[in-house]
Amino acid sequence: MRLVFIGPPGAGKGTQCKRLVELLKIPHLSTGEMLRAVKRQDTALSRWVASYIDAGKLAPDHLVMRIVAQKLQSEECVNGALFDGFPRTIIQAQLLDDYLSEQGLKLDLALELRVVEEELIQRLLKRAQIDGRADDNYETIRERLNVFKTQTAPLTEYYAAQGKLERVDGMQSEELVFEAIKASVSRH
Repeated sequence: MRLVFIGPPGAGKGTQCKRLVELLKIPHLSTGEMLRAVKRQDTALSRWVASYIDAGKLAPDHLVMRIVAQKLQSEECVNGALFDGFPRTIIQAQLLDDYLSEQGLKLDLALELRVVEEELIQRLLKRAQIDGRADDNYETIRERLNVFKTQTAPLTEYYAAQGKLERVDGMQSEELVFEAIKASVSRH
């Protein structure tokens, strides 16, 4: 199974991804982690990636797709993958669809974890306090949520138009959220 996990910062994606990966026995592909791994290498590509990451910008769509495609060709992804943090834009979603189609594959499901904004802010402020992240203050959290709304949230319409979107109420308990996710997965 190949699925995309969509949700704003603080929605609980990380928590639910861990559980879902265990349930489905597929790898968790975090583009953020993949880009940071490329950045640590000493290559022209790594220096290019670093220039975007260090400036706090999203890496170019085609570059991200190239890194994802390379990972999808690995043995561990034969039975599927859980995409977290990818796609982040409509262009990336289209590139992913094109790549999968060329390989004779498809995306099975896009899961959207929904949480009201005020709850997201409270969760992120609490997480920042626990993790000791001074950079995660109210203003930066608002900016991250705004970036999500403008760049990533349109993906829900894209996948809904394909009949692949399932929405999950992330305001429930962690266990009830996971039960709803399992029910969505079983329908696909």
